[in-house]
This record gives sequence, C-alpha cells and structure tokens, in this order.
Amino acid sequence: MSKHLIKNARIVTDFNIVEGDLLVENGKISKIDRDITPSGSFQIHEAHGKYLIPGVIDDQVHFREPGLTHKANIYTESRAALLGGTTSFMEMPNVNPQTVTNALLEEKYALGAQSSAVNYSFYLGGTNDNLEEVKRVNPRNVCGVKLFMGSSTGNMLVDQEQALNGHFANSPILIATHCESEARLKQRYAEALEKFGDNIPPSEHPIIRDAEACYLSSSFAIELAKKHNTRLHILHITSEMETHLFCNDIPLAEKRITAEVCVHHLHYSSADYQTLGHLIKCNPAVKSADDRAALWKALLDDRFDVIATDHAPHTWEEKQNTYPTSPSGLPLVQHALSLMMDYVAEGRMSIEKMVEKMCHNPAILYQIEGRGYLREGYAADMVMLSENHQPVTKESLQYKCGWSPLEGHTFKYAPEKVWVNGSLSFDGAITADLNPQRLLFVR
Repeated sequence: MSKHLIKNARIVTDFNIVEGDLLVENGKISKIDRDITPSGSFQIHEAHGKYLIPGVIDDQVHFREPGLTHKANIYTESRAALLGGTTSFMEMPNVNPQTVTNALLEEKYALGAQSSAVNYSFYLGGTNDNLEEVKRVNPRNVCGVKLFMGSSTGNMLVDQEQALNGHFANSPILIATHCESEARLKQRYAEALEKFGDNIPPSEHPIIRDAEACYLSSSFAIELAKKHNTRLHILHITSEMETHLFCNDIPLAEKRITAEVCVHHLHYSSADYQTLGHLIKCNPAVKSADDRAALWKALLDDRFDVIATDHAPHTWEEKQNTYPTSPSGLPLVQHALSLMMDYVAEGRMSIEKMVEKMCHNPAILYQIEGRGYLREGYAADMVMLSENHQPVTKESLQYKCGWSPLEGHTFKYAPEKVWVNGSLSFDGAITADLNPQRLLFVR
C-alpha cells in the first residue's frame, strides 16, 4: 500500500486545529507532528495551509440498490460521496426486495464489496413481523436497525404497537427511526385532496407533513426507548417542536437517545418551494424559516448530535409529476460537506463543530471502530479542502439521476484530495486507487 506524507496542513482533529504534517502508512495514520521527515519512499502532498479533515461519515443515505437502479446505484452514488468528501456511508433498507432478513442484508453487503468506492454499512429494516430477524443481527458488522414509524418512499411502515414494543425491547443494536404519525399524515393529506384535488401545490407539503405529525411520532419513539432502555437515534428532525425532546447535558457516548439533522433542512425553508417545487419535496418536509432557525440552535447547543444527508435520488422525470405521484427525496451526498463549509466560511459554525457533527459524532454514536478522527492509529480516511470557484453543473454531477437542487451554486470550498483507508482515491478526479472496507463496530 502506498505511503503518504501531507505537509503543512491545518489538521482538524480532536476539536482542535493543528498546523503541521501527517504521515500515512499501511492504511492508517502513523504520525501527526509539527514537522515530519520520514525515512523511505513516500508520496508527498504539500497542503500550503489547506484544511485536512477526517472523511465524512454519513449515517443516512438511499443508494437504491437492489431493485430501484433506474434512480441510482451503489456504484454511482458512492462515487458521488467520494467526490464530496464522504468516506463512509450507512444505507437504508427500503429497496426492492426490502432488506428485512439477514440473508438479504448479506446480499447487499456483497453488492457493497463489489461496487462501492468508499466504506459502507447497511441497515436491517424492521417490519411488523420480522422480530426474529432483528434479534439475530450481528452487532459487530451491522450499523443499525431502521424503523419507519411513518410511511415514506417504499412502504415499510411499522405501525403495530406490539411489533414496536418487540423491536424496542429486543434489538441488539441501535434503532434508527423515521418519525411521522401515519394517522396525522393521512388526515392532513385527505384535507389537502379535498381542497386542491390532484393539483396540490408543492408548498402544501410541510402543511400536510406538519410539525405535529413529526412530534407525535418522535415523542412516542422516545417513550418506547425509555420504557425498554433502547439505544435510539431519531433521524432527520425538522421542527422546532421536536428540538425540545433532546438533551445536551451528558456526553454523547453516554446518551441513550440521540438526534440527527440533515443538510437540506438546515439550508432550505418553506419559501424555497416557490422556486424549487418538488425538487426539495422530502419526508419529513422542509418546514418554515422559524423551524430552520430552531434546528440551527439545537445543532449548535448540542441537542442534535449528527449532520447527515438523507441522500435520496429520484429521476428528473419522476420529480416533474403532480404532487400525489412526485416522490419525496433529493440527491445531496456530493455537496453536503461543501454546503456546510459555506456556513463555516460565513461564521455560522466553526470548522471544529462541523467536523464534530459530521465525522467524530457518527463514529461515537454508532461505535465505529477506528474512524471519524485524524488520530494516530486510526484509518486514514481524510479530506483535503481547497478554495473553490466552480459552480455546480449537470456535467459535474456523479449522481445517476443527473440533477441537483444546488445546480448553479458556487461553494466556497470543495474536496481537492480524498483518502480512503490510506489510498488516494480522489485527486481532482477519481483514481484507480480505491480501497473501501465494510465498517466494523465496537459493541
């Protein structure tokens, strides 16, 4: 395996910025110091004061394989992740067939080993009747169990109270939830149909899938977790109402209930439906500017633990459908890091805080082995960032769906080089030096 020496970098690690050098040997970080002069042959990379950060760990993506590969697949979307500085992903089970048995889960891991450009893990999906499969999941090499406590793309709704209690009482690993009250969603959708017919405007989406629907389900999930002492992670929080459900008074490693916010909910508000329409239709919905402000507050005061993408591509043609048939979800993984670096550049958050939420905390929360930090002995998953002057164009997109709501935007920073397990896998373009691994967990 090649050896790399990064010189004169601003190394973001352990909540600090260290100016100096970093040495990579045998796929791991072997030394961080002010000035390293190694013996032997190394590939030297002069950083000239550029940021060097850990690779992003995205705990929620939908890469659509198997069965939905007209939208995306592991090959294309993992390369989009690589271009964007995401070196590890955890992918969801609402594919076809749905990943709801351990046998199907291992088939999916085989697809990851064959096709992925970056490190990978996959969730086992919970259903109303697969508790025995959940009990048998391997905590060492599976990231989590996903429960849809509200229907979304690919109906995997778990709505029977006995089934929910069974999963919360017996899951040997973290449960990650999509929380929206199905009864509330059905009621609000029926009201919209009565008012608009099939011509429901995109701006009605956060009214149909409103804050109350989210709160009812999130608070219920927390009740179940407390009842059974379950390790619960609630995904993509979107409303001010929900922010008060979470605490910031204990270290993350000691929390039993944690929360995630997604980049698009931090970036967009309901005003953006006017220009972007169904392109930003997602579940849970992008909500009001006041909700967005509350999400930022909860992120910065550590009630929210993780920033992720919920990358969920659909074809351009599908997104042009009317509201009832236009699917929810948008592609984000190629630009999530650059988008958050815009907020760093604006002074909205520090780069140390961004790295904490996108790199350190997913590793802590999921108990990932040897990743998430630039530390000696850790896997050399790393991103060198440089100033960027190129707008997002269709031609620059790796996504199979071929579009992004961020087209035309020029980010202030973009990945210049990306290492995965010590291999320089992106250097202005994707290289032949790809070295992805299955994520392992210390549980």
